[in-house]
Amino acid sequence: MQIPIFTVDAFTHRPFSGNPAAVCLLENDLDEDLHQKIATEMNLSETAFIRKLKPGDDFAKSSCFGLRWFTPANEVPLCGHATLASAAVLFHVQKNTNSVLTFVTLSGELKARLVKDHIVLDLPLYTAYPQELKEVEELIKAAVGDMIVQDVRYSPDTKKLLVRLSDTYERSVLEGLKVSAQHFLSAEKTGKVKGLILTVKGNSSGKGHDFYSRYFAPWYGVLEDPVTGSAHAVLSSYWSEQLGKKEMLAFQCSRRGGELKISVRSDGRVDIAGQTALVLKGNLTL
Repeated sequence: MQIPIFTVDAFTHRPFSGNPAAVCLLENDLDEDLHQKIATEMNLSETAFIRKLKPGDDFAKSSCFGLRWFTPANEVPLCGHATLASAAVLFHVQKNTNSVLTFVTLSGELKARLVKDHIVLDLPLYTAYPQELKEVEELIKAAVGDMIVQDVRYSPDTKKLLVRLSDTYERSVLEGLKVSAQHFLSAEKTGKVKGLILTVKGNSSGKGHDFYSRYFAPWYGVLEDPVTGSAHAVLSSYWSEQLGKKEMLAFQCSRRGGELKISVRSDGRVDIAGQTALVLKGNLTL
C-alpha cells in the first residue's frame, strides 16, 4: 500500500523554520495501530491523517474531511500547526477548489480558509483561570528557576499551564532561557498539566509583536514545540483580556520560530492565521 505523505513547515513562509508536520492522505481506512507507528516513524511533533468521510469524496473537490493528529507518543485532541499543514496540502498540492475546508476532529469541526498568502484556522478559544501557585511551584521552578513570575493561569479544557514572566523581561530573555523539559515530568505531581506555556508581553507601542511565547509538552513526547496553534488558543484569550485587543500579532520564539496573526471573535472562537512552506512530498510504502 502506498500513502501520499508531505512535510509542511507551518507558521512560516521559509523552509526549515516554523513548525514541521507530516501530513498523510488516506484513500482508505488505515489499521488503527498504523497511525501511531507512522507518527513514531516520522518523529515530528505531529503527524496528521486526512481521511475521506464517504465513498466518492475527492481531495481536490470535497470540502469536508476527517482529521486526526498523532505525536510520536500518542494521539492528541487538537493540533493547530498540523491543521494548517493539512489545509496547505489540500489547497496548494491537491488544488482543492473550495474556499473553506471543514475538518471533523476530536475537538469538533475546525474550519480553514485561504486568505491571500495566509491560511486562517477557526479554532476554539480556551479560557485560562488563576492558578494556586503552591500546586505548581515545583514545575515552574524547574522551568524558569528564580525568574520573576507575574501571573499563573490554568486552562482545564486543554490541561495547559500558562506562566507569564515579569514585564521587565524582554523577548531575548525568553529566547535565551535554557529549559530542560524532561525534568517537568518528575516536577509535575498533580497529573493535571499536559503542556507548559511560558509567555512575556511584547512591544507595547503598537508595532511589532504583542506577545511572545515558548511551549513545552514532554507529557506528549514533545520537549519543545516550535510553533503551537493549540497553545495560542489559550494565549489569545489571555492576552486579549490583558491588552484589551482583539487583533494581535504573536511570535513563538523557539529555535525555529514562527509568527501567528490572531483575531479573537465574539462567538467564543479565534481565527489564527499563518503561512506555510512545503518541504517534502513522497509516498509511504506499507
